[in-house]
Amino acid sequence: MDYDFFDPATDDYIPFNYSHKQIEHKRKNKVVLQERLGLPKSKRPLVGMIGRLAAQKGWDLIAEVADKLLKLDLQLVVLGAGEEEYQQMLQQMQKKYPKKLGLTIGFDAQLAQLIYAASDMFLMPSRYEPCGLGQLIALRYGSIPIVRATGGLADTIENYSAKTKKGNGFSFVKYSSSDMLKSIKRALDVYADKKSWKALMKKGMQQDYSWEHSANLYLNLYKKALKKRR
Repeated sequence: MDYDFFDPATDDYIPFNYSHKQIEHKRKNKVVLQERLGLPKSKRPLVGMIGRLAAQKGWDLIAEVADKLLKLDLQLVVLGAGEEEYQQMLQQMQKKYPKKLGLTIGFDAQLAQLIYAASDMFLMPSRYEPCGLGQLIALRYGSIPIVRATGGLADTIENYSAKTKKGNGFSFVKYSSSDMLKSIKRALDVYADKKSWKALMKKGMQQDYSWEHSANLYLNLYKKALKKRR
């Protein structure tokens, strides 16, 4: 991931820059996004989703429990385009829950950055995900990922434990809408504990998934291999 481009402290696409040392400014971006999408200003958690509207990305799970999801104490913001059935489902849900769902069909790079900066959580319930950058960008911007533990999502997101404080997000293993909802509810419970949530945000923002970090790991591995060979 390009940490020079994806940096909330210098990002020109977001109205209010912030860092893990000045995380309070993140809330100002939330208000801007709510105003832009016609959502009421609210302190309730805002969940972001960006990407293709396709079954591979878990939209069949969302469709199964759309009403239950939008009846939770949250706001949902979606940016994406794709399969017609999911576009229509989201448009219907927006009409039904205009104060809970902000929807933009299509893609807008500037809006995408604002969603990362404004959201409290970032949902990626993928059926499969070879790598995945969304969860890494979300971490960088202090938006806590909620993912299905598959592929690159399983490699990068460790399920958070309220008891041990270990983990950097929330995950579920079974490809199930009910398990997805349980993970979202767990995230909402932790969000209510402001001290724990702030610590979780700061941890995610300081993690390093850059090539510089990966390259050093490879170099160390090669050095160990050479040492053994000698």
